[in-house]
Amino acid sequence: MTYRRLDQVLDALPNHPPSPGGAVAVLKDGEVLAQRCWGWADMDRRLRFTPETLFRICSITKQFTCAVMLDQFPDPTVLDGDLRNYLPLLEDPRLKVTHLAHNQSGLRDYWATAMVCGAPVEGVFGPEEARDLIARTRSLQFAPGMRYSYCNHNFRLLGELVEARTGRSLASLLRRRIFDPAGMPSALLCPETSAMPDGTIGYEGSLIDGWRGAENNIHWTGDAGIATSLEDMIAWEKSIDAARDDADSLIGRMSRRTAFGDGSQASYGFGLSHMTIHGRPVIGHGGGLRGWRSIRFYAPQDRISVVVLLNSMGEPRQMAADLFGALVGAPERPAPASPGPEWNASYIEPETGLVVRTEVTADQRIGLWFSPGREVLELGADDVAGTGPVRLRHTADGLTMERDIDNLRSTLIPCAGAAPRDVEGVFQSSEYGAALTCVNAGGALYAAFSGFLGRGLMQPMLPVGPDLWRMPCPRALDSAAPGDWTLHFRRNGSGAVSGVTVGCWLARGIEFTR
Repeated sequence: MTYRRLDQVLDALPNHPPSPGGAVAVLKDGEVLAQRCWGWADMDRRLRFTPETLFRICSITKQFTCAVMLDQFPDPTVLDGDLRNYLPLLEDPRLKVTHLAHNQSGLRDYWATAMVCGAPVEGVFGPEEARDLIARTRSLQFAPGMRYSYCNHNFRLLGELVEARTGRSLASLLRRRIFDPAGMPSALLCPETSAMPDGTIGYEGSLIDGWRGAENNIHWTGDAGIATSLEDMIAWEKSIDAARDDADSLIGRMSRRTAFGDGSQASYGFGLSHMTIHGRPVIGHGGGLRGWRSIRFYAPQDRISVVVLLNSMGEPRQMAADLFGALVGAPERPAPASPGPEWNASYIEPETGLVVRTEVTADQRIGLWFSPGREVLELGADDVAGTGPVRLRHTADGLTMERDIDNLRSTLIPCAGAAPRDVEGVFQSSEYGAALTCVNAGGALYAAFSGFLGRGLMQPMLPVGPDLWRMPCPRALDSAAPGDWTLHFRRNGSGAVSGVTVGCWLARGIEFTR
């Protein structure tokens, strides 16, 4: 069998868009069908990107952490009682370890709340800062098990729970129980993000603006701390395919679909996302940090694996989808319908209280701003934007948003009216010991967070509606930045501003008072 279209996609990858370096692999039936490396692991020292080059797989780590947990504790509920040691102030007793593993905990992501506490974008964030920040948690943003929200420190906590109960380090457990059996000799837990053991560099920038080494100073563990090579990831994909018919294997247990507390099927469980690409079910995960992007997935029905690793801020998901599509003969996508001007609007999502924005993109698609980055949806002939797990449709009641992965369906509330500008002042969060300072600087309003981690940058406040503003946060400690913070000001009986509710998709409903 020939794979001319696959070869064409492989040949195009290094230049669409251009990147410092990268590596990809495609497997079929447990064997390598194609692999390619290009560019530089270090442009200055002219170290080439090879199959042995170490690479930060970032959040792909989460499935390995869950594998260790299930290996050591086939019934992970035995760890439920230990959670109190890490969340001593939490007022909700319903939180369980499986809620963490399925991103259904309701905990606010610590890379977002770190920004609330004033963390500098390139500041140092180590184990002590992590423990302190996580231990401040008093409230959840939703009842455990009822919604999905990505939370990195769910998996940091899982790793620490396993270490405490077994008396062994996560690094040693990964090596002995996961890496060695899978044939991954160079894989390792590499918590410090400031440098890689083999000198590989992650890059920010672009061909137009120039490449520069990304500066990272955070400490990762079970949430995103693993470094591997392409050869290691190929071995991991082979082990997944080898266990395809064993539902009781470690991989089999991790790959089962989970559910929400209301019985609805969930799309995430044990560090793995269940997705549909080109109409076929796949199971996998992506990862990212400034200077690093990656994705891996396995299509069980087709027995196809795809791995893409980039030491830049490129978009590996589309690359992986193109590789997969070339292999399965996916048809070319039809041109989307042209959205009308009604798609340029702002709303409030009533449950989360977050601002939702929609816009018509230059290529006649619909940009949706709700989660940390922009989601791009295509408008179908039935006037529904999106055909996958995220869908928007205009109805008689307004714009309806359906998000299967979040287990969230709501009618959005249009934002209409001007935003009064009398919102200057300093507001305090008792839960996080943080302050939000709003300032009028020469007629322009700005805001910034501060707290035990430092003083954040002043950012512009952009009006949305009555007492409703958004505060951009495009860069943070982790690559999954909050995006837009929603600032919803409250007023007392005399009409004076008395407080503000702050939130983003990663961390919702944080109360500040004047």
